Amino acid sequence: MRSSAASAPILKLKANLPFFKTVLMSYSIDDTIAPTTASGHVPVLLRETLELFGPSRGFKLLDGTFGGGGHTRAFLEAAENVTVVALDRDPAALGRAKALKAEFGDRFRLYHSNFGDLADLDERGFHGILFDFGLSSFQLDTKERGFSFRYDAPVDMRMNPEEGISAAEFLETAEEAALVRAVRNYGEEPHVRRVVKAIMDARGTGALQRTQSLAALISEAVGPTPRGRKAVHPATRTFQGIRVEVNDELSAIERGLPAAFDRLLPDGILAAISFHSLEDRIVKRFCRKMAGRPEHSHDSRTQDEREVCASMISTRPISPSESEIQSNPRSRSARLRAIRKII
Repeated sequence: MRSSAASAPILKLKANLPFFKTVLMSYSIDDTIAPTTASGHVPVLLRETLELFGPSRGFKLLDGTFGGGGHTRAFLEAAENVTVVALDRDPAALGRAKALKAEFGDRFRLYHSNFGDLADLDERGFHGILFDFGLSSFQLDTKERGFSFRYDAPVDMRMNPEEGISAAEFLETAEEAALVRAVRNYGEEPHVRRVVKAIMDARGTGALQRTQSLAALISEAVGPTPRGRKAVHPATRTFQGIRVEVNDELSAIERGLPAAFDRLLPDGILAAISFHSLEDRIVKRFCRKMAGRPEHSHDSRTQDEREVCASMISTRPISPSESEIQSNPRSRSARLRAIRKII
């Protein structure tokens, strides 16, 4: 019998395919597409993920990025006695998890924790682990979170508003080198010097405090999109870079992947959904490393120097179907990579 939400409370961690279509990674543009459903959440690559993991009776799965709980619910409903352990750094996820806790009881546990701190989680023995990186639609569509310039809101951008500094404070106080790293390395903005100068010149004016004034400032610095190129809002790349910097997103992925692999059972599957090339590059290299393959073009180690701990489930990323992209435009840049643990 399922226990009630009161008897099994949500936990807080103290330490903070053969048929799949595969394509190359594309650039993620969150703010040039329409919102999703009224509930704000549509799980991406859900059919492919379920067929990849094939949850059966007694499976124990980890959803490293709970978000709206779409993947978690699908896992729990896939078979009897499937258990899902989930993580999310966003306090708002705790409220969204209550319905699942009431419905599935002890089969579902949510830890309020960043997946980058997965090494501190006192649970292991998973048949499968899933990461779905980037923003959830809930975060993107909640205007006061400040992730999107479709709304006029404070420039916050923190995935956990209870920790760290806001994006506005970062822009007002960061050293020039940190701004360059965010805009160039994480945003991949080619006009980095112009954008960074505009940000530093705007300090103290109030322009860095609101999403739409910040977007206008960046747009003026970047200039119009050249003819013949796909029209992307000029502030898109910089907003992404600022968000990645403020939330330390790439470092979290680099820490979370090996910790997740360590918690898999033999023959368990580790899968990650990425939405832009920076995330996907880290996932790709990790998968190739665990499969004993060259991690990048400059990896000249011999095969004897490599350790084969996993097998590649697909050598190319799995992408959404055309029908999924039509029904959920935000899925179009999603890419899924997966490996199976062999030792």
